[in-house]
Amino acid sequence: MASKETGMFSLAGELASLVEESSSHVDDDSKPRGRMELKRSLELRLKKRVKEQCTDGKFSDLLKKVIARPETLRDAYDCIRLNSNVSIMESNGSVAFDSIAEELSSGVFDVASNTFSIVARDKTKEVLVLPSVALKVVQEAIRIVLEVVFSPHFSKISHSCRSGRGRASALKYISNNISRSDWCFTLSLNKKLDVSVFENLLSVMDEKIEDSSLSILLRSMFEARVLNLEFGGFPKGHGLPQEGVLSRVLMNIYLDRFDHEFYRISMRHEALGLDSKTDEDSPGSKLRSWFRRQAGEQDLKSTPEQDVALRVYCCRFMDEIYLSVSGLKKAAIDIRSEAIGFLRNSLHLDITDETDPSPCDATSGLRVLGTLVKKNVRESHTVKAVHKLKEKVRLFALQKEEAWTLGTVRIGKKWLGHGLKKVKESEIKGLADSNSTLSQISCHRKAGMETDHWYKVLLRIWMEDVLRTSADRSEEFVLSKHVVEPTVPQELRDAFYKFQKAAAAYVSSETANVEALLPCPRSHDRPVFFGDVVAPTNAIGRRLYRYGLITAKGYARSNSMLILQDTAQIIDWYSGLVRRWVIWYEGCSNFDEIKVLIDNQVRMSCIRTLAAKYRIHENEIEKRLDLELSTIPSAEDIEQEIQHEKLDSPAFDRDEHLTYGLSNSGLCLLSLSRLVSESRPCNCFVIGCSMAAPAVYTLHAMERQKFPGWKTGFSVCIPSSLNGRRIGLCKEHLKDLYIGFEQDKMELADRAVGLLLSSISLSIFTYYTFWVIILPFVDSDHFIHKYFLPQDYAILVPVFAGIALLSLISVFIGMVMLKSKKKKA
Repeated sequence: MASKETGMFSLAGELASLVEESSSHVDDDSKPRGRMELKRSLELRLKKRVKEQCTDGKFSDLLKKVIARPETLRDAYDCIRLNSNVSIMESNGSVAFDSIAEELSSGVFDVASNTFSIVARDKTKEVLVLPSVALKVVQEAIRIVLEVVFSPHFSKISHSCRSGRGRASALKYISNNISRSDWCFTLSLNKKLDVSVFENLLSVMDEKIEDSSLSILLRSMFEARVLNLEFGGFPKGHGLPQEGVLSRVLMNIYLDRFDHEFYRISMRHEALGLDSKTDEDSPGSKLRSWFRRQAGEQDLKSTPEQDVALRVYCCRFMDEIYLSVSGLKKAAIDIRSEAIGFLRNSLHLDITDETDPSPCDATSGLRVLGTLVKKNVRESHTVKAVHKLKEKVRLFALQKEEAWTLGTVRIGKKWLGHGLKKVKESEIKGLADSNSTLSQISCHRKAGMETDHWYKVLLRIWMEDVLRTSADRSEEFVLSKHVVEPTVPQELRDAFYKFQKAAAAYVSSETANVEALLPCPRSHDRPVFFGDVVAPTNAIGRRLYRYGLITAKGYARSNSMLILQDTAQIIDWYSGLVRRWVIWYEGCSNFDEIKVLIDNQVRMSCIRTLAAKYRIHENEIEKRLDLELSTIPSAEDIEQEIQHEKLDSPAFDRDEHLTYGLSNSGLCLLSLSRLVSESRPCNCFVIGCSMAAPAVYTLHAMERQKFPGWKTGFSVCIPSSLNGRRIGLCKEHLKDLYIGFEQDKMELADRAVGLLLSSISLSIFTYYTFWVIILPFVDSDHFIHKYFLPQDYAILVPVFAGIALLSLISVFIGMVMLKSKKKKA
């Protein structure tokens, strides 16, 4: 008789097969339309083949019976093409699936001959080994098979680009738990795949897979250095090539041992702690409470006031590990040392960060997944009222300052006009005053110098004398501070600056001091904490300067590397950066600062790059390319863009398991290397794409790979061996590289157009029906008649509309016939 565990597994397998069969029938009836939906259907097809090889909880002969099948390799190749935004309806090209399957089955598939190496041109001489198309197809098939086998058993603390568990869910989990924690820290791994790690990985895989031929194939990939698996080194989730096709699933399989070890650490400290002195906190009750929490139940005996026991939280995204502890610092240090000991001794991984856990409420923030996570105190209603009053005072003072500046500048411009008038009068003999200063210094005027030029020379000399100690030399500052204000009455100046000083002192005062003056302060209330996710605006600003979008002072400038590209490609590059920011940082507390960067720096840099390209003024560029520039949303339109993105994108397009390496990829910088000609042809480098590349581009790696790194919108994963390399891309894939993953535009466009036409036709039908059928029965003196034309037009309007439509159709047919005759001639 089968064991209970085997029976449960077989029952779960039968239920899963029933769900898969029903989903396959649904897929047959309604064909998938989107890229990710189609990719999901291909993976489900492979999943059914893998499940057939499962007996007693173990999978056997996966290489020969699943991977080494032409249909499996063809489905894997289609998944690669869908990732690359290539239609799977095109031919398979030169990929021979039958011969590859035969070589895999017989064990003669040569991995080394299906690789190629790229050596860095710098001093490091770093070597990057990449797979050929055939080997990449094999790796993709292995990836899908391994995910089917191991994904159902991954821990819930693993958010490594899985369905429903990705970067967004990881940040949500961390922000929720840091508010309940006292100490937090991260574990920075640093280890390239070596023999000890690889042998340990194979032993983990052997627990669920009995297939020696698959282990031999993976070993040959390891010896050829084509697995490209590295712990640390650079942020993960950016896709190929440096991560490798198998990088994500192998890393999750290997680090799943740490995920399960964390539960043992958590149980030892939370459930088996013996430092309690009360009966309610005995080890037995603690253990029951611990199991209830892991099962998702709430302990009925504990209340929020009594729930002060030790708590441990953990979240892992690929090789980034975050832990937080609610309790004493000694417990946090012990938990950290146990986790580091397991990573070093059992998993043979190195830890680069040896700092002690930091307090959550005192630290400036913890860098997690490219963002800054803080523990902040939620403001009370009284503090919010004070801050609101302070903001009103600050805005009121700012308005008065702007009004003062505008008034003084306006008076200063009148002073400039009066000075120019005096200079011109000095040139007229009848109006000239020989005793005036202008007449005395006129001897320094060069012969033939125009009046305007002479006046500018005088102003420059005056400014050099006045502004020796002033850093601000703008026109408004000079006119306001050095021309008008010295002539304003002293009482008026003193009153203005006294008000500004008092407003600044009020705004900069501490909230606690002001709150103490409020009636009945409630000091007995416990503070309420919350987790705050902050976008790294300082790091983003440094990247904008490094990529040539802004100057050292933060002003937008043109990007010289993009000028030679087409207008649409330049706009796509900038809109791709904005789109990544909107997707990544829409939930951050400082998203308004991101909006300011988009408005003042990114959008302005795009306009100035186009102005430098066409050598015309920026205002003229905005008028000519207003429709094209609308793809870079302004600060007011960003919220609307976010809502449209959420409503229009299907669920499959938000699945980080399917979009791995696409939606999270950073923007890279390409410069035009050469145009393709008939004498030097070039095809697109993307796998499966048969389009001709109109141009060849040079790839620029603007920064070194670092771990952990900030998520700035730019790519930080380009290895040095690819820096300066030339690649050929068609226009479609160049746009995909710039903008990132996009859902199928044709489907969304068809839906939008269909909805628009349906609404227009429904409105016309309703209006015409009411006009022709219902309106004759309404009294002639009723006010509703003024919204409709006379009844005679009910016949004339459709007649004239039909005549116009027939005329347009006739003209269109005539033009098509003329063009066809010209082509034949």
